[in-house]
Formats: sequence, structure tokens, C-alpha cells
Amino acid sequence: MRLFSTEQVSKYHPDKVADQVSDAILDACLAEDPNSHVAIETLVKADEIVLAGEITTAASVDYEAIARGVYKDLGYEAKHVKQIVTTQSPEIARGVGGGKQQGAGDQGMMSGFACSDTGRMLPFGFWLANHIIMILEGFKEDLPKCPLLGDAKCQVTVDLDAPADMRSVRKILVSACHRADLCDGDPKKAVEFVRGYIRDMIIGACGIAERTEIQIIVNPAGPWTLGGPAADCGLTGRKIVCDQYGGYAPVGGGAFSGKDPSKVDRSGAYMARRIACDLLRADSSLGAVDVQLAYAIGVAEPVSVNVRTRRRKFDKELAEMVAASYDLTPSGIIKHLDLLHRKYREIAGGCHYFKGDWING
Repeated sequence: MRLFSTEQVSKYHPDKVADQVSDAILDACLAEDPNSHVAIETLVKADEIVLAGEITTAASVDYEAIARGVYKDLGYEAKHVKQIVTTQSPEIARGVGGGKQQGAGDQGMMSGFACSDTGRMLPFGFWLANHIIMILEGFKEDLPKCPLLGDAKCQVTVDLDAPADMRSVRKILVSACHRADLCDGDPKKAVEFVRGYIRDMIIGACGIAERTEIQIIVNPAGPWTLGGPAADCGLTGRKIVCDQYGGYAPVGGGAFSGKDPSKVDRSGAYMARRIACDLLRADSSLGAVDVQLAYAIGVAEPVSVNVRTRRRKFDKELAEMVAASYDLTPSGIIKHLDLLHRKYREIAGGCHYFKGDWING
């Protein structure tokens, strides 16, 4: 038995709040000016928001109003918004340029992964963690009397030697913020109520039979009534593993949110994921595919292309085929995935490949 744990957080988690603010600003810039260059970071704590980064755009965008609006949409109130925003460095701008020979906006390596575990080509344990978080979010948003406040984490432990389905699941751990006024304010009764509520929800929605081998753990530290930015500081890009593969596969060194498509740590990662999905669809016997792309700042073509599969650890032939078959320049990736016309905030609240089917192909 090889036990492996993976995790996802809800869109109400402070780090995910920050991601959504950054991507909402990006969306607004690209909507008016597709040539916008954006690298915006967000920090949230309590009722304060800090915006910092570089934006060069012809769009007329009220960054503060957007940040306050996202905060409000998620049930939080921002009293103060501080902006530390400059234009893009002229040296970077010169290297990035535009057109067919548009250079990469940064150096780095990007990883794309796909496996045959689930229809979304994500590992089953990570898919389940995302599915449970989606259920929690749905209950919070759709049921007026739901005791949950939104901020939540889900950790799933599976046996990698078992089939990639519910038979592999050993533990499901959920920590969920809840109202303080449950059960007449009795903390012990309140947490037991939430535990039972979430257990029933998971068992019902996930089709889990009453099987003793699956242990469901809810709020193991007891009552959790203070969540979101009031409890923890949130920062853009601090959940890159939750954004991608939940620990099952490598991720690149760069975050996604708040970055326009010229930044290959976002667009290159999306393309690597699309290629991995394409290869697996073309040949399911591969089992799993891991694609790595690497770039140099200001250079259009990747400096390396690598493909690994379960069947063959390093597949030179597939790597050469990928390099020859796909336009892997930033402009080619942007066109192939239509990256100037996407709504990035919609996928910023969780795994980008769970929410963004257009990336998977």
C-alpha cells in the first residue's frame, strides 16, 4: 500500500481571493486592450487589499473598484486598497515585442501533465478533492440555511496501488469555516453538527457507500468560525500546486494569476497541459504524459521540449514530434489557445484544469 495525499482549497480561501482579484484586473485590461502587459500581485488581509506590480495598457481600468468588487462578491469587505503599480520595465518590453517573433516574457520551465484516471485527465485523488470543494461551494451558495461560510480545504488520501476510483480512497479530510451561532452557541455541538453535515454531504454527493475503509475527518481542530482574510493573509500565486496537479506531477516555477499571456509561465504551462492531453487522447496506452517546455526571456522558440510517459520514461520521438507539430512561440500559443479572449477570473478560484476545459482541449 502506497498512501498519497493531495489537496484543494475553495475560492473563498485568502490565497484564492488574491488570485481572483489579480485575474479580474487582467480580464478588465485585456477586454479593452488585447496588447496589455500585466503582472499584478494582490495581498489581502482583513479589510485591506494591496495591489502591486506592473501594468502597461491603453485600457481605462479602475483597479481599486475591481478589487473591492471581487472582495464583495466573495462575502468580504475591503475598507482600504493600496496601489503600488508601475508600467512594465522598458527592457522587458523590448525583449517581448510583438507579432510572430514575440519573445517570451520570462525565462523558466513549464510542465504539462495528463493521465487516464478521470475524464478531465487529472489524477483521481486530486479530481476528487476538487469535486468535494465544488460541492461545498455549491451548498454555501445555493442553500440559504447552509452553515458554511465558504473558506475551506479538502485533503484526499488514496492508495496508489489500488484502482484509480473510489476503491483507492482511504481518508477524506475537510476543514470548513462555519457560522458561530450554530447549536445555541455551544462550540462542541456546533462542530459535531458541521462534521455530520459534511459527512452526509460527501457520502451523498460522491456516491460513497458506508465503507469502513474510507475515513472522513471534518474540522479536526474543533470549531472554525473565523476564516478568510480575517484569519489569514492571502497572496497571489501561493497555491500553484492546487492550481495544477495537486502534487501528482511537477509544476513550473511560476504562478498563473495576474499575468497576461506573454508570460510563458502561464501560457506555456497551459500549452504543455494541452499537448499532454492531445498525446494521451491520440494514444491511451501511454497511461500518463508529462511535457516540459522551457524558455529564455526575449526569445520566441523554446530552449527545450521534453516528453515523458509511463511507457517510456523519456520519449525522444514524441518530443521531436511535439517540437515539429506545434507552434510553441508565445504568439503561436496565444493564437492556438485563444488566450486574449478568455475570462481568467472564472478559473482562478481553483484548479485551472478542473475549471478551464478549454485548456484541456
